[in-house]
Amino acid sequence: MNQQPAATVHYPWYLRFSWTLALAIGIIAYVATFVIMLLTRNPTMVPSVLLVGAVTIPLTVLLFAQSSRVGPLVPSGTLLLTVGLGGLFGICAAGLEETIAALLLGNESILLVGVIEETAKLVVPLIVLALAHRSTRGGGIVIGIAAGMGFAVLETMGYGFNALLAKNGGLGALDATLVVRGILVPAGHVAWTGAICAALWYLVETSRKGRGVLALLVSYVGAIVLHTAWDATASGSLHLLIGLVSVAALLTLTLLAHRAFVRSHLPAVPATA
Repeated sequence: MNQQPAATVHYPWYLRFSWTLALAIGIIAYVATFVIMLLTRNPTMVPSVLLVGAVTIPLTVLLFAQSSRVGPLVPSGTLLLTVGLGGLFGICAAGLEETIAALLLGNESILLVGVIEETAKLVVPLIVLALAHRSTRGGGIVIGIAAGMGFAVLETMGYGFNALLAKNGGLGALDATLVVRGILVPAGHVAWTGAICAALWYLVETSRKGRGVLALLVSYVGAIVLHTAWDATASGSLHLLIGLVSVAALLTLTLLAHRAFVRSHLPAVPATA
């Protein structure tokens, strides 16, 4: 007997659209903590401002990717570990390697930043793929976004702290850094690592290994090229083009993952004649 997917599967709307709640709460929390810091002149508020400012947009993107209309793509525990461990390992490994590259190559080391960071961010996702592929099947894009989020949050907090302490910096520079980097997150680390991990999971899951290898090569090399181009130029128009390409790829891959996840998890019912 032929089978067709059932039309609906119950999943609470407030979980499916939790990303909108995260965005709204994050914006309100950032404005509130920043204003309170200004009014009280209390330096102990700085870590709170840094954290909320750095995490709001990446968390919104992660929740959007995680929440399909039939449920989450990846177990929450796996996701949290990927964010934490992926961010910590990635930022530490990249920081060490970039320092060594700068000592050896000087200013030319900027050309290696893309290779170093895009590779460092893949270590924890590769471990997740090896140990928990069954529970994350179809969720490579989410794992990649999680690893990219962890890295981006720590990096943004670092840049914000540097802006605060810079010679011509201060609270205005801190605010500008957090806002700009927060807005640009979906066009950077989150999109690039998400695309690579989507290709990694596809390679493991597809029977067409040649196509899978090609997808992985294109996504990995593409992420490095976009990352390097972003770092190597101050052109606003080029940054805009890179951002549009990155966000378009992120949104497309996320929607494709959602569609595939929904198809694989909807219960089957007998087809009507």
